[in-house]
Amino acid sequence: MIPVNRRHDLERIDQALDAAIAALEPFTPGAIEATMKSGDDPVTAADLAVNAVLLDLLPQPGEGWLFEETADSSDRLGKERVWIVDPIDGTREFVEGIPEWSVSIGLVENGQAVAGGICNPATGERIIGSIETGVEYIGSRPLTRATSLSDAVVLASRSEVRRGEWRRFADQPFTVVPTGSVAYKLALVAAGRADATWTLVPKHEWDVAAGAALVIASGGWISLPNGSAPTWNNSDPLIDGLIATSATIAGDVANVLMVPGSI
Repeated sequence: MIPVNRRHDLERIDQALDAAIAALEPFTPGAIEATMKSGDDPVTAADLAVNAVLLDLLPQPGEGWLFEETADSSDRLGKERVWIVDPIDGTREFVEGIPEWSVSIGLVENGQAVAGGICNPATGERIIGSIETGVEYIGSRPLTRATSLSDAVVLASRSEVRRGEWRRFADQPFTVVPTGSVAYKLALVAAGRADATWTLVPKHEWDVAAGAALVIASGGWISLPNGSAPTWNNSDPLIDGLIATSATIAGDVANVLMVPGSI
């Protein structure tokens, strides 16, 4: 039986995604200026508008928050429930007009990712779910559930592909599809619209917490590059990378990536 409070959490996430989409209406992807933050990361007025709406809407009394576009506070470390949010993941794609960006909302309880919602307003896709309910996909992308690496679709970071970080996988039998927004990629894996994705470079929790929750909710496999399971709401929100696959090919992916331990 699904806990009443989890149903309420999913309703809150769904309503927050609606509010984010409404906040984005004044902005046109591909026709918006960006400024650069530290680390050469772009930010736009759209990021800030969505951030403000979600920060006002999501955290309730007693809940913590970690939002990309809001200054961090150590207060969240003492909270059992924490919202981890990226108002626009894939801002570069948003600025360039590439329809591979997303709004990412994750809910963490006692360091574990338990629920999430990710939408791609450019494609009309929405993926929402929790560890108690599984995952719901709204969209038109076809299912793809590989039974082996030979028929797997693996989503790769466009930036990582450009930098040559995926050349080491050139001889592997799976199909690599460069795609923007790590949150979007994780959501597609959770929804069975791709078979795996991974990034072996550091990511912030707000990039991946919601997607990790969805992959776990779908019965898939999530791991850090060192083989350990990630925890969330850490004092340092930067993690070493993330691997996500369907359960069917998890062992094969672990072998390809030489992940320590066994699946």
